[in-house]
Amino acid sequence: MLRTAAAVVAGKTARALARRRGGGSAFPGLVAERIDPGILRHALADVRGGIVVVSGTNGKTTTTKMLVALLRAHGRSVFTNPTGSNFTRGVLSEMLPQLPVSGRLRSDLAVVELDEAHAMRFIAEVPPTHSLLLNVARDQLDRFAEIDHTADLLARLGAASTQGVVANADDPFISRAAGAVDVPVRWFGLDASIADRLPELTEHDARFDDEPTTHEPGPGDARLRPHDERSFDVVFDDVVVGPVTLQQRGLAAMINATAATTTARLLLGEAFDAAIAAEALAAVRPPFGRGEVVMVDGQPLELVLVKNPAGFGVALSTYGTTPVATMVAINDNDADGRDVSWLYDVSFANLRERGVALTSGVRAYDMALRLHYDDVHTDRVVPDLDEALDAFVAAHPDEPKRIFCTYTAMMALRRTLAARHGLDRFGEETPA
Repeated sequence: MLRTAAAVVAGKTARALARRRGGGSAFPGLVAERIDPGILRHALADVRGGIVVVSGTNGKTTTTKMLVALLRAHGRSVFTNPTGSNFTRGVLSEMLPQLPVSGRLRSDLAVVELDEAHAMRFIAEVPPTHSLLLNVARDQLDRFAEIDHTADLLARLGAASTQGVVANADDPFISRAAGAVDVPVRWFGLDASIADRLPELTEHDARFDDEPTTHEPGPGDARLRPHDERSFDVVFDDVVVGPVTLQQRGLAAMINATAATTTARLLLGEAFDAAIAAEALAAVRPPFGRGEVVMVDGQPLELVLVKNPAGFGVALSTYGTTPVATMVAINDNDADGRDVSWLYDVSFANLRERGVALTSGVRAYDMALRLHYDDVHTDRVVPDLDEALDAFVAAHPDEPKRIFCTYTAMMALRRTLAARHGLDRFGEETPA
């Protein structure tokens, strides 16, 4: 008890100091964990409504935000990690401000997004009641290596869940993983009417000897039925949630909403209300950097996070249909993945007509070369991110703009934009 109390006090102090210096999202959690290695388990011991882990390669932050919005709209108190710091120490850092000295979190539910590898550390401390398994794609190859390794991590997460799993029926890696668990599984996926768009969302699975796995929708399973790039229905066997119009556009955002809705219904049971759910989803603003729109000198500037071939492909198919002035910022720091050869698995053909105004970041010249091989013209190469942002805005003052950026490039650009335009700072987003 004294050890936990000391860990909470030290963690809160470290968090205050870190925020004063403008960073350190995981550092306070590290401090608390060093003093009490079991603090995460103690903190979640009184959370009775469910401990949900959201994981997968793409869509964790958006899906988590949508799921939390759905649960809160139904009157539940929910702890979450809204900064997208998806390491266990990041989760703990987010929890510290809400922890009393006793170290016991007072919340109906906990919904946390976790990186696939760090989910293993989490389940070693706290078995989740439920897991939401989104997708598997090549990502950070220098860290995760083979894609089957990532799939195995998610299979272990599903197997550790004590009450239920929600899984992507259209992802062959997830389908195999969730099909082997011992707890009830709810499936989400695309309606048959748009099955031809599945390649936009899923990594190709080259197991020629395996029969493709199909899941006919059953009770509690949901299918996405889009109307356009923002509006859609989530169709269960006995109820339809929608029509919903999201603030974020694109097929990926809609499938994330379908995943969140399926999970919310599983958690809420009879208390789930389709009308409340539709209203809650419509109010969710894009998380920072994931299709977030910042008004700069009266013109919209869109920040679009890209971090792997599947994600960049989805982003280009979503946003490339409305060509605007474009900048691409590629870093290769640890949080981005040091190996950027994945850029050669992305087709940039739909940037060809308008071209790219600037490339920037640590790998600015590599990106310009990659675009050259797809016959996409690049006007300028400016490695320094702030200098590139200034040049980009100055060169296109009277039109919409878009920046595709890797994680650390996005964080740096957003910090600059937040300081200049009064945006919420990292970790201080308003709930919707």
